[in-house]
Amino acid sequence: MPADRPFRAPSQHRAPNAQPSRPAATSPVEVRRSARRRRTVSAYRDGDRTVVLIPARMSEAEEQRWVTVMLDKLAAQESKRTLGDGELAERARELSEQYLDGRARPASVRWVTNQNTRWGSCTPAEGSIRLSHRLKGMPEYVVDYVLLHELAHLLVPGHGPRFWRLLDAFARTERARGYLEGVVAADRLPHLPAARGE
Repeated sequence: MPADRPFRAPSQHRAPNAQPSRPAATSPVEVRRSARRRRTVSAYRDGDRTVVLIPARMSEAEEQRWVTVMLDKLAAQESKRTLGDGELAERARELSEQYLDGRARPASVRWVTNQNTRWGSCTPAEGSIRLSHRLKGMPEYVVDYVLLHELAHLLVPGHGPRFWRLLDAFARTERARGYLEGVVAADRLPHLPAARGE
C-alpha cells in the first residue's frame, strides 16, 4: 500500500527541534517547525506517529488549532480510503510476504456484509478469507491486523501460542486489538437522547 501522502492546508510556528505531544485517544503527534515554511501546514502518518509541519512563527494556540485541523483531515482521508476485493486480496498477499514468508496463500479474500459479530473469518480448507464490512473506514493498520490474523489462521487453526507467535512481527497487534475492543465497548454504551435543537 502506498505511504500516506501529506495533506496541505494554507496557514498562518515551533523550532526545528520537534516536540512530541499526545492528543487524547490518538497516536503520538510530532510537530516540526520550519523557518522556510511560510504559509502552509502539512501532516502525514509516519508509522505510529503523526507528523505535522508548520511555519516557525506560529503561536502555540495556532499550533494546537492546526494540529487538530490536520488530525481531523487525515482521519477523514483515511476513512474514505476503502479497498475493493481485488485490492484486499493484493494487500493479503503483501502481508503474507512481509510477515508470514509468503506461506499463507488465500484462494479468495473479500468483504462480506453478514458478519456482524466477527471482524473476520476464514475457511482453511477452501483458502477463503472474509472481512466484515464494518471494518471499512477504520485505520489501515486495523484492517491489516484483521487480515493478517485471518492469514495466520490459514496456517494455524485456533489461538494457541503458535498462532500468536505468527503475529509477533506485526508491531501494531496490541494497538489494533485495543482499537477494536474500543469499538465494541462503544457499541454497548447506552445512546443518550439528543439535546433539544440537535
